[in-house]
Amino acid sequence: MQITPIKQALCLGALGLSLLTAGCNTQPPMEGPPPADRSFQAFWGKRITGYLTAADGTELRYSVLLPKGEGKFPVLVRYSGYDSGSIGGSAYLADNETFSVAMDKDLVERGYAVMGVQARGTGCSQGTFDFLGPEYGTDGRSAIEFAAQQGWSNGNVGMFGWSWAGMSQLMTASERPKGLKAIAPGMILGDAYTDSWSLGGVPNQGFTTAWHWFVDMRWDAVKISAESEKDERCLAQVAENKAKVVGSSLMYNLIRHPQHDEWMKQRAPRDRAHLVQVPVLSMQAWQDEAVLAREGFYQERLNPQQLWMVQTSGGHNLYESEHFRKEKLYPFLDHFVKGEQNGFESAKRLEIWQETVADNREGRHQPDETAHPSWTIERDNYPLAVKPVHFALSEDGELIEGGQGTGKPDAYLYPIPGPDVNTYMKDHAWGWQHPLWRDGSVAYTSAAFERDLLSYGSASADIWLSTFLAPDTDIQVTITEVRPDDQEVFVQRGWLRMSNRKLNEQTSTEVRPQQLNDPDGIQPMLPNVPALGRVEIPPFSHPFRKGSKLRIWIDAPSNTGGYGFAYYSLQSRNSVFHDAQHPSRLVLGELTGVSIPEAMPACGTVLKQPCRFNPLSAFSRPL
Repeated sequence: MQITPIKQALCLGALGLSLLTAGCNTQPPMEGPPPADRSFQAFWGKRITGYLTAADGTELRYSVLLPKGEGKFPVLVRYSGYDSGSIGGSAYLADNETFSVAMDKDLVERGYAVMGVQARGTGCSQGTFDFLGPEYGTDGRSAIEFAAQQGWSNGNVGMFGWSWAGMSQLMTASERPKGLKAIAPGMILGDAYTDSWSLGGVPNQGFTTAWHWFVDMRWDAVKISAESEKDERCLAQVAENKAKVVGSSLMYNLIRHPQHDEWMKQRAPRDRAHLVQVPVLSMQAWQDEAVLAREGFYQERLNPQQLWMVQTSGGHNLYESEHFRKEKLYPFLDHFVKGEQNGFESAKRLEIWQETVADNREGRHQPDETAHPSWTIERDNYPLAVKPVHFALSEDGELIEGGQGTGKPDAYLYPIPGPDVNTYMKDHAWGWQHPLWRDGSVAYTSAAFERDLLSYGSASADIWLSTFLAPDTDIQVTITEVRPDDQEVFVQRGWLRMSNRKLNEQTSTEVRPQQLNDPDGIQPMLPNVPALGRVEIPPFSHPFRKGSKLRIWIDAPSNTGGYGFAYYSLQSRNSVFHDAQHPSRLVLGELTGVSIPEAMPACGTVLKQPCRFNPLSAFSRPL
């Protein structure tokens, strides 16, 4: 149906009123993170705390937990800006700790000295906070070489941990410190701008604001331990760091650096990955709520002969999985850091966990600690080749495999955000959905598959789109599976600001579009003129079994994990084209030669892939 400009203007006016009205609606009550449900007794033989001196004279706080008994020990370093320099303190023993006390306990009991190092300008370390700045790598080098030279160290040092403690490993290893034998980073930002802060050009300021609060909370834990130890130096430094951090916080810098400028480009540890010379064990989670699954694709820049990987469905803290720790992490560290001849060097290079579930979904740590794959795929190399599979968008909401789209464009009102999913406040679940979602989204659904299809890696949603009297607009594309029982399963999401649609032709592929991300490449939308925007869908792997359907939703960005988007706010009526001249399509990578187990997991059991009743079903209930 064609809509005249006057009718479009009336529609937009109604949209503005309805958005204001909808904003008064009460959303479902928010759930906070579970409290600490365990505590620990000291499990080490001796604790040593102090300050090490970085290359420029800045003093960084450290704490070391030594095994029981005498001797020199291999050292494992966890280096971050949370509370790592205070491990072993009273807050730590009360499980008021960012990472896993249980993992530290395992490692100490396996004969490692576990050393926590506090990044500059954080906790009770000196200096100015500069997230992923150049000193982060050089400070890490100083920490590793300090650890290797101590009387309690045998000179062999490894690094472990995820998130901020994973990013530190890549930056430190790129400096090639003496004594470093191996690193095991999990769930990192390989390129902070494209992985998190500006996904497809859409600013993600919700995450950095919440993260600033989280960091402040972690420094409160540092303060608790320092108070119990009457450590006046540490308390004074925490107070100083809290007072001055706002001026260098990510909240401040993302406003100051909205474009991919030189400051932003410095925050890309993946650009130094080729300098890493030690063995690497990488862990990556497809539905990671904190850093997503891109990780700047840093693994592709490493020496493949020194890389082992675990990829899994699920979230940010799966590094805690006992299955991962016992089957991969500990044998890797034992071999390359401790020097045990356990045969790890012959292990498969890539292990892909499929349909990861947890035996215990209650508590703060238990869902991650008890997580394990329902089934796995192993390969001898990375990256893997995939077969591109094309699905054409078409009229009547059809998604046609290997076909061609037809029909007039489908219009939706913008900006009506799509449904929340996997938020910190309501995890492992679909969240709040806007009451005007039917007007503010379009969906395309395939026929039921006549075969099993295993998707793997990135995907590309190539959307021809026009706006009405708006120079820009933001797109969110959500991939779901519609099961034979009419339950809809979340799979993955991607985003694009249409003015940021210009591609880096040298790095883009059929299944992985890469935006140029250059201020000079900005391309505003022209009124009612369709333009092609290729939306990068971050990596994932999902089995679509025979009888299931594939669906994509197109709407405005919504809360996803910890991500909250500052989407382009000018109201519009967007249209998705899918005729012969404007062939909108979804391109998935298919991993062939894999037998998918016939049994489908119970709905809602796969981590971070929640189910909901199909909202487009003929028997759909009101949302």
